[in-house]
Amino acid sequence: MNTSIVDPKNLVYAKPELMNDNQMHYCPGCSHGVVHKLIAEIIDEMGLREKTIAIAPVGCAVFAYDYVDIDWQEAAHGRAPAVATAIKRLCPDKMVFTYQGDGDLAAIGTAETIHAANRGENIAIIFINNGIYGMTGGQMAPTTLSKMKTSTTPNGRDTYENGYPLKITDLLAQLEGVCFATRQSVHTAPAVKKAKRMIAKAFQNSLDGKGTSIVEIVSTCNAGWKMTPAGANDWMVDNMFPVYPIGDLKDI
Repeated sequence: MNTSIVDPKNLVYAKPELMNDNQMHYCPGCSHGVVHKLIAEIIDEMGLREKTIAIAPVGCAVFAYDYVDIDWQEAAHGRAPAVATAIKRLCPDKMVFTYQGDGDLAAIGTAETIHAANRGENIAIIFINNGIYGMTGGQMAPTTLSKMKTSTTPNGRDTYENGYPLKITDLLAQLEGVCFATRQSVHTAPAVKKAKRMIAKAFQNSLDGKGTSIVEIVSTCNAGWKMTPAGANDWMVDNMFPVYPIGDLKDI
């Protein structure tokens, strides 16, 4: 849509200005694209286009810099909170956030995540939790549900062998350095609106120096789950939400 010739009073929807025209690599139905759109909208609406620095790690999230036209720094796998710590301390006037999947944040990056949050670094963490390693073939992640089938647990996750799903946002909420922890989703229009408000709040917390904010987005990976997009949404509601319930965990 060419918005330049549309009467603003009649404009219902338009692509955020910060979103590039690059074709997305995400699978149809993936939650990443929705969250990218929200981030682009929020940054523009908050007037943060020139004040934002984001950190993209390894995994499906690594190509975020191809789609949202802001300053990005790529980090080694799991190290995004450590890189964000350095950037925010060097540039305290910037709004700094990481964009991470569960295999990155809750596996190889567990230590960096916990210690950055425990220090109360003034960063926002956007955490996409789809319970699986999406980019590399659908292997079990720390967040994979009990009895959930993956490419490395074809008979379902055995908690005796593999442990229980890691509810890392619940862990982070217990830390004194964390000012805000919430768990949301983007599977319906009302859920998208709520997630947008929570991400905006986390970004404002970074600017205000309140400490670490984490916004977990319980998400789908219909390709990794081997489901249709609609089927993945239904499966998420029935199976992911009971383990990762939607709502605020901490807000101070």
